[in-house]
Amino acid sequence: MKGQEWYQADEIAEAYEDKRFSGGGRLIDRREKRAVLEAIGPVEDKRVLEIACGTGRFTVMLAERGADVVGLDISTPMLQQGREKARAAGVDEHLQFFRGDAGRLPFPDDHFDAVLAMRFFHLADTPVAYLEEMRRVSKDIVFFDTFNRFSARSIYNWALPMGSRLYSRWEVNSLLDEADLELVGANHDFIVPYGFYRAIPDGLASAFRSVDRAVSAIPGGDRLSSVSYWECRV
Repeated sequence: MKGQEWYQADEIAEAYEDKRFSGGGRLIDRREKRAVLEAIGPVEDKRVLEIACGTGRFTVMLAERGADVVGLDISTPMLQQGREKARAAGVDEHLQFFRGDAGRLPFPDDHFDAVLAMRFFHLADTPVAYLEEMRRVSKDIVFFDTFNRFSARSIYNWALPMGSRLYSRWEVNSLLDEADLELVGANHDFIVPYGFYRAIPDGLASAFRSVDRAVSAIPGGDRLSSVSYWECRV
C-alpha cells in the first residue's frame, strides 16, 4: 500500500493532526466528522470498526457518543497517538486499538454494526479487496471517502509524498458492484481541495468555504468536487 512507511514514522504521527487540522484545516475536520455521524446515525451502543484509524479522530469522537469502537491501523506511532487521545478523553474503556492489515481483518463475519474508512482509499493498491473485507465484517453500514479524479485534487496530486489514488464516480460504482455493496447515499464536496484550506487561517478558510458551497449548489457544480463520501449497505 502507498505511504505505509511514511505514515509509520514517529515524527509524522506526532505532527499529523497539528499539520492537517489546525488553522483552515479545522473546517475539514468538522465536515468529515459530520459526514461520519450522518452515515452511521445514532451511535450509542453500536459496535463500530474504523480501519486506517490513524490518530483516532473518529474513533474517539464515536466513543464519546456511546459507541463501542475498534480502531485498526498499520502504524504503531499513529495508534499510540490514538491511545493517548482516548485516555485524555476518558473513553479508553469503550475503545480498543489494534495494529493490523485492512486487507485481512482479524474479526468474524458480521461482527460490527458499521465499518468506516476515512482518508484511506487514496492509498489503497487493491481497493476492492479492502471493500470486500469491510463488507464481510459489517452487518449493516460501510462508509468511506475518496478523492476525485476529475477535480482540482489532480493538480497538486503529484506533490504528495506517497502519491494518491484518484477515482471517478464510475470507478467507485464498479468497485461497489465487485464488492457486492449497495450504495444508499453519496455526498460530493470541497471544490477547493483540502491542501488549500490547510494552508490558510481559519477565518479566511471560512470565507472561501462559503464560495465553495455556492459553486457546489449550482446545477452540476458538485461534479467539480474533490472529495466524495459513500454510504453503503451490505
